Amino acid sequence: MNAPNKAPNKEKPSETHKSHTVEKIGGTSMNDYMAVRDNIIKSGEPNGRILVVSAYGGITNKLLEQKHTGEPGVYALFANADEDNAWREALLQVRATMHEINAELFGAGDLQAQANRFIDARLDDAESCLSDLRRLCQHGHFTLEQHLQTVREMLASLGEAHSAWNTAHLLQRDGFDAPLVDLTGWQSNEPRPLDDTIRQALASVDLERQLPVVTGYCYCEEGLMSSFDRGYSEMTFSRIAVLSGAAEAIIHKEYHLSSADPRLVGEDKVVPIGRTNYDVADHLANLGMEAIHPRAAKGLRQSDIPLRVRNTFQPEHAGTLITRDYVSEKPCVEIIVGRRDVYALELFAQDMMGSIHDYDRQFLDVIRRYRAQVITKDINANTITHYLSTNLKTVKRMRRELQAIYPDAELNQRKVAIVSAIGSDMQVPGMLASTVDALAKSKISVLAIHQSMRQVDIQFVVDEGDYQEAVRSLHRCLVEVHDHGVAICAA
Repeated sequence: MNAPNKAPNKEKPSETHKSHTVEKIGGTSMNDYMAVRDNIIKSGEPNGRILVVSAYGGITNKLLEQKHTGEPGVYALFANADEDNAWREALLQVRATMHEINAELFGAGDLQAQANRFIDARLDDAESCLSDLRRLCQHGHFTLEQHLQTVREMLASLGEAHSAWNTAHLLQRDGFDAPLVDLTGWQSNEPRPLDDTIRQALASVDLERQLPVVTGYCYCEEGLMSSFDRGYSEMTFSRIAVLSGAAEAIIHKEYHLSSADPRLVGEDKVVPIGRTNYDVADHLANLGMEAIHPRAAKGLRQSDIPLRVRNTFQPEHAGTLITRDYVSEKPCVEIIVGRRDVYALELFAQDMMGSIHDYDRQFLDVIRRYRAQVITKDINANTITHYLSTNLKTVKRMRRELQAIYPDAELNQRKVAIVSAIGSDMQVPGMLASTVDALAKSKISVLAIHQSMRQVDIQFVVDEGDYQEAVRSLHRCLVEVHDHGVAICAA
């Protein structure tokens, strides 16, 4: 049987590993400056750290669109509206929210006025650019679609510029030498490659005496949002760690990386994960529970830089350490995670036998064109089923196109949920049988099962209505029966 984990080729960083850390602070944590200052900054070393900050929680949703519901923000309204009122009103609401945040953080006084002037200048520039672009695209030689990705990048950068300026100046007020490192390129004429931009921006920083605050968004030649969309700040964070040769990369979140969602199984039943590996992190991301974007993790993994995920509000806890080659001493399940709103799109063709690769290639081409995410798939002699993260409208469009390509095939769709048990080494005899038995005792029908020889996860496809009970059932069966103490696989 294959070994659970195989070390990939390393990426050679530009410098040897040093003693400093690169630390990303998530949006919800950013909303509580006192916790950031006291639990992150003051609880660690005063120097030898680079802080990469996200926008305040909810701001990027207002600037782009609500991540989970799709409710339109400034970008979505600008991209889809035929008139200006909707996006202008949304931008005014963003300005009001940012001013409220500034008032709460700084109180009345000169520093609040400076903070408002800074972000107002950015917002005014953005509004002017959008207005000019709208007028320009009224002419036949220019189309709005050609510029929308640039608009998205510009609007996203406002959130990180706001939070980074505020954090740097608050820390300066509180006695820290905390220079602002603005990677947003607001007044840059031409974008440069990502790595060059980062190197140049950090060249003048003295980590022995300074605590730089860096924007999570970076304006660069590659266009981070075109590749990573909302994961852009994780890519900036990852490249800073790799290029500077960090000893450790740290992400500060509002929760622990735990054995399951405490809202589903109960806070008294979940256990933080002490150690795991990047393979597990990739599987979590595939199911929508990102510890870090997989492509951001790639650089850390290849450079052999450990990633630690910590709870901002429990600074005494060491958090979860993710490394390249870690495997648990004893085989075990580390986390139960799942995904609702999954569509199973099934293609059955009697003459598929012997030509399955041709059918699947066409199937994948259609999925790629509609930008749906494949979570997993089933294949047998005459049937291919892809389990997709997308919406019903897109599924129906793909189904019509596939029916046109294969008029004699049968196509079916069904909304399902996927629940997965994941661990760095799950080679436990009888685990599959015991989990199926646990689901059966909870009166849950298993529609499909996926388990690979790599032995890092088992996926169960169930009816969407059975999702919550399936998570609870697997957690009882695979996690709660063990006494893991303060953490699963504690460091």
